[in-house]
Amino acid sequence: MLDKNRTTGAAQGAPQVRARAERLAQGRFEEAFDGPVATMSLSEALVVALLKQGVRQYYAIFGHGSTDLGEILRIYSEEGVVEVVNCRNEVEMAHAATAHAWITGSTPAVVTSIGPGGLQAMAGSLAAASNGVGVYHIYGDETTRGEGYNMQQVPKPEQGVFGKIGALMGQSYTLHTPGALRECMRRGTACVHHPYKAGPFYILAPINTQPQEVAVNISTLPGRQSVPAVQPVAGPALEAAVALLRGTDRLVLKAGGGTRGHAEAVRRLAAAAGIPVVLSPGSTGVMPDADPLNMHVGGSKGSISGNFAMAGAEAVIFVGSRGVCQADCSGIGYPQAQAVLNINGDLDDLQHYANTIALPGDITAVTELLLGALGTETGAARRAQWRADCAAKKRDWTRFKAARLAAEPIGDAVWGQPVLPQPAAIHMVASAAKARGAVKFFDAGDVQANGFQIVEDDAPGETVTETGASYMGFAASALLGLAGTGGAPYGVAFTGDGSFMMNPQILIDAVEHRVRGMVALFDNRRMAAITDLQIAQYGAEFRTNDSVAVDYVALAGAVSGVRAIWAGTTRGSLAAALEEGFAHDGLSLLHIPVYAGRDPLAGMGAYGSWNVGNWVEDVQAKYIAAPI
Repeated sequence: MLDKNRTTGAAQGAPQVRARAERLAQGRFEEAFDGPVATMSLSEALVVALLKQGVRQYYAIFGHGSTDLGEILRIYSEEGVVEVVNCRNEVEMAHAATAHAWITGSTPAVVTSIGPGGLQAMAGSLAAASNGVGVYHIYGDETTRGEGYNMQQVPKPEQGVFGKIGALMGQSYTLHTPGALRECMRRGTACVHHPYKAGPFYILAPINTQPQEVAVNISTLPGRQSVPAVQPVAGPALEAAVALLRGTDRLVLKAGGGTRGHAEAVRRLAAAAGIPVVLSPGSTGVMPDADPLNMHVGGSKGSISGNFAMAGAEAVIFVGSRGVCQADCSGIGYPQAQAVLNINGDLDDLQHYANTIALPGDITAVTELLLGALGTETGAARRAQWRADCAAKKRDWTRFKAARLAAEPIGDAVWGQPVLPQPAAIHMVASAAKARGAVKFFDAGDVQANGFQIVEDDAPGETVTETGASYMGFAASALLGLAGTGGAPYGVAFTGDGSFMMNPQILIDAVEHRVRGMVALFDNRRMAAITDLQIAQYGAEFRTNDSVAVDYVALAGAVSGVRAIWAGTTRGSLAAALEEGFAHDGLSLLHIPVYAGRDPLAGMGAYGSWNVGNWVEDVQAKYIAAPI
């Protein structure tokens, strides 16, 4: 039998733990310990090591695999050293941590047990991995004694299975030996604070090693990795890049997600050399919306102007881009391009295209080098006609977009009355959010695809579009990423009915953690993005809708503290609902019925190709013939 009166681990040394936490709360990191070498439990040592890297925000669902770590976090939280946000779903908290890192630039940690909890958190971490966002994931793991199957471990006679799964997802380290903490944290910061391609790092903490005491040299615990910006030396590659810019008429710059932190560099290069810029869904705001050189998003769900620039370019400058299939139309988005200049710190992505001039390193540093080498002879003058052609297509896109954004309600068979088409409704909410300085989080699906074609951002971070994994349920969960953050911006989650029901826990967690934000729920009772794809490819839809009506106002209103609002079916009613929602000091949810059907005003359209369905043969044939 368990002796409930016996204490071990963190509880046994609680006075010493609290004393250290009190000193740490005062900001005296080196003075918080009795000498350079301190002895403490592995759980506390892990929290201290993470603290040295600036990790103060934890998203947690405690289980049998994390009780000792949870006790340390309790004490450190009570002393104000860390903030612990308890959650209701592991996928939700993985998204919340990703959004927190994305918006604030600080690094959080996710805590859960092994088994279903760890697998769900790991599934949610795909969003961080796909978008280059660094987050620590800490999972309680099976004991190291091999005394028999631990509850919830992967039931097979093999060691460290969860660590292997984590290693497949990204990078992982199992603290099988408490003395290995320093190496674990060195590898951790190299991953989550990678300057070019950050991602999640999985720490597996066996249940029985967490309370074990370990001697730690505090001064040698690694801090947050920071490396100087690097650029290539002047040489043949730089000379070839200069020749490309000076000698190409129809040149386009593709700004990928990696440019979010280098917007000024992209703007300077584009302006100096007179180069039209095509954005990715994840880089809206890198170029101001109204900038004449901003051709907007390009790709399989691009824009008239963005895809025109892609189709006509003789050469392409890829900056901070992974070459995502939908962003470059499965490799055939630049049919006339004969050469590529790639600026990227990640060597795997640097040589993605054929006929590439590679300039590896920090985007801003490389751009400064390139601009210096170009001097006043940038080739801008020779691209005057190309810019004029692109500008004409941008005007076409602006007119096309305006017609959809101004559309009135359309008769809908499901709703039995006219309701707003989705682009018009999204634009109204996006405009209201921008006017209030709110961060816009977009969910997967039709809302996301229409959203990145519609938003009118002037700076990175105004919109967070999780297109890397396109994870349904991300947007609403992302609002929790603003919890416990001083001066946090107001957040608006743009989600569809399907995506919202994947992860509706925000209704409770937002109230619990005093999040101020809004869920804008666009309800068309179907997976409209897939419906449109089915019809475009095969002329018929199949199993992408349902017949079940949901009263989301009643559902959300059942949670005390949530302001649930029916947005009605007109522009006037939606405008009134937005005012009411923003005025609420907490979480509001707007149920917005939207049209689904064949009327062209229902969506923003598709302008590129994609290697899926019955398009495969044609796309792959073009890929074989593609010059880059």
